[in-house]
Amino acid sequence: MSSTPSSVTVPGPAVPAQALKEQSRLRLGATWALIKPYWKSEDRKAGLGLLVLVVALNLGIVYINVLLNEWNRVFYNAIEQRDFVSFKALLLRFSWIAACFIVLAIFRQYYQLMLQMRWRTWMTGTFLKRWLGHQAYYRIEQTHSTDNPDQRLADDLRQFTDGALTLSMGLLNSVVTLVSFIGILWVVSGPISFMLGGVDVTIPGYMVWFAIAYAVVGSLIAHFVGRPLIGLSFQQEQYEANFRFMLVRLRENSEPVALYRGEPTEEASLRARFERIRANWNQLMRYTRRLTFVNSGYGQFAIIFPLLVAAPRYFSGKLTLGGLMQINSAFGQVQGALSWFVDSYATLVGWKAAANRLIDFQEAMRVAEREDLAPGGAGDIEVAPSANPADRHIAISDLALALPVRADLDVDEEGVDPQAQPAQLPLVAPFSLTIGPGERWLVNGPSGCGKSVLFRALAGIWPYGAGRITTPQARVLFLPQRSYLPIGTLADALSYPDAGTAHSRDALARVLEQARLGALVRHLDVFDNWSLRLSPGEQQRLAFARALLQKPDFLFLDEATSALDEETEAAMYRLMVETLPDATIVSIAHRSTVAAFHDRRLRYVRAADGQAGDGGVSYRVVQDA
Repeated sequence: MSSTPSSVTVPGPAVPAQALKEQSRLRLGATWALIKPYWKSEDRKAGLGLLVLVVALNLGIVYINVLLNEWNRVFYNAIEQRDFVSFKALLLRFSWIAACFIVLAIFRQYYQLMLQMRWRTWMTGTFLKRWLGHQAYYRIEQTHSTDNPDQRLADDLRQFTDGALTLSMGLLNSVVTLVSFIGILWVVSGPISFMLGGVDVTIPGYMVWFAIAYAVVGSLIAHFVGRPLIGLSFQQEQYEANFRFMLVRLRENSEPVALYRGEPTEEASLRARFERIRANWNQLMRYTRRLTFVNSGYGQFAIIFPLLVAAPRYFSGKLTLGGLMQINSAFGQVQGALSWFVDSYATLVGWKAAANRLIDFQEAMRVAEREDLAPGGAGDIEVAPSANPADRHIAISDLALALPVRADLDVDEEGVDPQAQPAQLPLVAPFSLTIGPGERWLVNGPSGCGKSVLFRALAGIWPYGAGRITTPQARVLFLPQRSYLPIGTLADALSYPDAGTAHSRDALARVLEQARLGALVRHLDVFDNWSLRLSPGEQQRLAFARALLQKPDFLFLDEATSALDEETEAAMYRLMVETLPDATIVSIAHRSTVAAFHDRRLRYVRAADGQAGDGGVSYRVVQDA
């Protein structure tokens, strides 16, 4: 079977500093473009309603904090004055304030989680539609334009929506808190006067300016220290996903690994991939340690900073104990609001890394869509239906086949260059061919010559090359060498891509009997991973049973009997010919057993020197009657 280079993503060498810098970019415009669509979608009314409710609850919590700030002043004044009656009343007042705070906090968290899931549900549906639409999932794998799309759909989307809401609500809370408390701090702190160069200087609301200066310096230091964490978090997600993929791959191929006694090799491979995780984690630890040092020092000093600054006024008798505690509380609220960036930096780093991975994934899907929709994009292979409904021929005109050689995407400052095109390696010289109804073609040639690539081009999923393919309005079915069996009941696996209920149980049982799989009839309702439970030969016979259900007008078999013995292989082809006498059959195969069921031949031969043409192709196609 001809094939293109493997599309499995494995960790490469350590990411260079330039790549780490690239992955650490903020890409604010692209991030906003990722956020905006949901709030304009069909679900925007419900989303905006929940958002307004969460915002209102946040505002309620800020108001509770304002009440607590005032309560601080009165409470500590009562303690200073030893007013036991007021002390008891204030404790009762604190109880209902605290109860309101708890209720608001619980409902805010509940509705924020509800909004997060609605947003994630919409984004997951949108990304899945784009990933599966235009067969982007297939094209991305061919060009290696992005790694581990499963991890981006499952983990990065969750982290993105969770982080976006958490950070935005935190920022809103900080802004409202700042607006609510900056006036209080300005009034209660009062002015400070001092001599500077013989001049009497007075600063009104001096605690506000101290809070602003403290937060600005802390934010700048935190960003300087922590920015590399964005790129390192990006890489950590990639390495974790690669390691998880290799574990799943080992589980799915447990039998051949066991037969080869390949455990030492697999262990070495897994350890090498985990070593990437460990090495990157060490860098994350170093930068996280620095950021934690900054955040912890910043937060701890902020506890005593307002007391140190306000203490002179208290000890001079210009402030009461309640006033001092109110200043301390108000300063903490203002400084905390201004320190949103510092306090949220670790969360912001993880969220931005997830956003950058989603941006790359989205751009890769955009390129794949363009390849599918735009003639002359990735290639010039045009697949179009015949204008004549009565036409039952597949017409191939000047078809040249090529392979993509691009390893990744070219990026500009906002992501993927929308004009970037994958480079192509010419493979097969242009040829023309007409496949008529009821004809049976055998395609053979050296391994790697492009036989399977031809089938992919006929299926409309291979854009690399040039030429035109006109297809009839008929039922077409492709059976690859390794058939796909979804996890589910055996009926689902047999009926794919239809649901297991699309065909009667009698029909399913009949085709299993015809494909020499009668022993499986009693397992039609058993849920299992049938690609692991059935042998390769059983899987190929199940694919023939699937063809009997589908009853295609054109049947393409890509070494679909390679795991069968010659007698069973002949029986399967005889079954197709007798059961589907009017179907056109095109097979890639090498055995003489298969040749006996075909009357036409398409051969791939190596292009001799001087015959390759200007394109530098490796093979030519020869038709034999």
